[in-house]
Amino acid sequence: MLLEVRNLRHAYGNHEVVVGLTFSLARGAIGCLLGPSGGGKTTVLRCIAGFEAAQEGEILLAGRAVSGRGVMVPPERRRIGMVFQDYALFPHLSVADNIAFGLHALPQAERTARVRALADLVGLAAALDKYPHETSGGQQQRVALARALAPRPELLLLDEPFSNLDIDLRERLSLEVRDIIKASGATAVLVTHDQQEAFAMADEIGVLHDGRLQQWDSPYNLYHRPANRFVADFVGQGVFLPARALPAGKLEIELGILQGESQGNGEVEVLLRPDDVVHDDAAPTRAEVLHKAFRGAEILYTLRLESGRKVLALVPSHHNHALGEKIGIRLDVDHVVAFRPAN
Repeated sequence: MLLEVRNLRHAYGNHEVVVGLTFSLARGAIGCLLGPSGGGKTTVLRCIAGFEAAQEGEILLAGRAVSGRGVMVPPERRRIGMVFQDYALFPHLSVADNIAFGLHALPQAERTARVRALADLVGLAAALDKYPHETSGGQQQRVALARALAPRPELLLLDEPFSNLDIDLRERLSLEVRDIIKASGATAVLVTHDQQEAFAMADEIGVLHDGRLQQWDSPYNLYHRPANRFVADFVGQGVFLPARALPAGKLEIELGILQGESQGNGEVEVLLRPDDVVHDDAAPTRAEVLHKAFRGAEILYTLRLESGRKVLALVPSHHNHALGEKIGIRLDVDHVVAFRPAN
C-alpha cells in the first residue's frame, strides 16, 4: 500500500472532526473522500499533507510513518503534491513558470523538458507563455495539476478541485483529470461533496459523515451494496418502501416479493433505485406520473403508486408520458438493499 491511515482522530477544541478513521490506498490508485460539507474531509487531507498534526493515529507513506506518536514529518519532506480548491496559481508567472515552480533543484535543460512533457500531458503546450488571467478556468485547473505533478510526488491530494467550475466543464474535466493522473502513474486522494465527481474519478471511495468513515469501497458497491442507511441515502437517488421480512430470505413490498437479506426481522424498508423500476406497458401494476426530468437519452420519472407512495424510474426518453398519465411498471432488482426504518 502507498497510503495507510490508521485510527486517525482530530479535534478543534471539544469538537471532534475526524474519529477513528482507517483506510488504505494502493500505489497508482485514485481514492476519494466523499461526504456532506463539514464532515471532516478537508481535515483528513490536511493531516495527510502535514498541514495539521493529528491528535491520534498514524499515517504511513510507502511504509514510512509521516505522522504518529512522536513523528511529524514536515509537509515539504512528504513528497506530496497538492491541488487546492482555488488553484493558488502565481498571477505574475507564466503557465510554464507556474508548472516549473517546484523544480528549482533540476538543471535548466531537465526542468524545461519536464515542463514540456507535463504541458503535453495536460493539453497546455500552446499556452505555456500565457499568464493565468489569460487562460480559462479549465486551463487554470490543469496548470495547477501539472504544477503538483511536476516534482513526481509519491501522492497527489486534490481538495474540491472542480468546485469553481460550471457543471458541464466539471463533468468533462473530472474524466480528463482521471486520465491525466493515470497516465502520470501518480497515486491520488480526492476530496469532494459531489458524488458524480467521485464516481467519475475514483477507484475507491470513502463516505464520511460526522468525521466517521461509513464505508470504504468501490463506486459499484457503494451504490448497489451500501453498508448502512446513511450511505444508501447519500449515494445515488432512490426511495425507501416499507417491506415485511418473510421466511427463506424473502421481502414483501407493495410492488411484489423480492429475494434478499435484511437487517433485522419484521418491518424493514427496501431501497429502490431508479434503475430498479422498469417501464413496461404490459405490466399489470400501474403508477401515475407526478414529475418528469428530461435527461437527454433518458427521462427520470417520479411515479405515485396506489398507496400514494412514490418511486423513481429511469425510462428511455422516447417514452414521453404526460403528467397525470398512468404507466405500467415492474421491478428488475439485482441487489436488494433493506434496512430498519428510520427513527
